[in-house]
Amino acid sequence: MDKIRDESAAARCEAVVTGFAPVVGKGARVLVLGSMPGVASLRQVQYYAHPRNAFWPLAARVFGFDPGLDYDGRLRALQANGVALWDVLQACERPGSLDADIRGDTLVPNDFQAFLNRHPSIVRICFNGAKAAAMFRRRVLPALQAPELDFYELPSTSPAHAAASFEQKLVAWGPALTFPTR
Repeated sequence: MDKIRDESAAARCEAVVTGFAPVVGKGARVLVLGSMPGVASLRQVQYYAHPRNAFWPLAARVFGFDPGLDYDGRLRALQANGVALWDVLQACERPGSLDADIRGDTLVPNDFQAFLNRHPSIVRICFNGAKAAAMFRRRVLPALQAPELDFYELPSTSPAHAAASFEQKLVAWGPALTFPTR
C-alpha cells in the first residue's frame, strides 16, 4: 500500500507545472494570455512550441514576419509590434497538456496587478482559448485594479482545438492583435 501511495505522490509531483516569465517589450499594448504552457513548450522553454500550434503562423500572417524565424526572432517580431506573451497561471497541477486536465484546486495565478502596474501601456488582453479567459475572470479579475482594458476571448491556437480552421482563427486573431486605439 505504501508503494502505491509513493507512486501516486510521484505522479502528482510530475504533474506540477510552472509557467514562464512574461515576454514583454517597452510600450507593449497587447497582452496574449494562455492558460499554462503545454508539455512541448515546457520541454523547449518556449511559448507555443508544439509544431501544430497555430499561434506563430497566425502572428506571422498578421504582422508579416517569417514564421520560420528562430524563437528569439519571433519574439522580437512580436515585441516590435507591441505584443506581449504570458499565461494566466504561474503554477498548477496538470498531467499532460490539456487545459481540461488542470486541477482547479491547484491554480496559482500570476501577479497581474504588479505586471500591469509595470506595463501601463497595455490596453488589451487577448485570451488564447476559453479556459484562459475563464480562469482570468474567476481568479484574477475580481481583485484587479487596473485602468480600462479591452478583453478578447479568442479561439485556442492549440492543435487540440480543431473546431475552427486556420482561416477562421485568423479572422478572430487578426483584429485582436493589432494596436488598439484609445
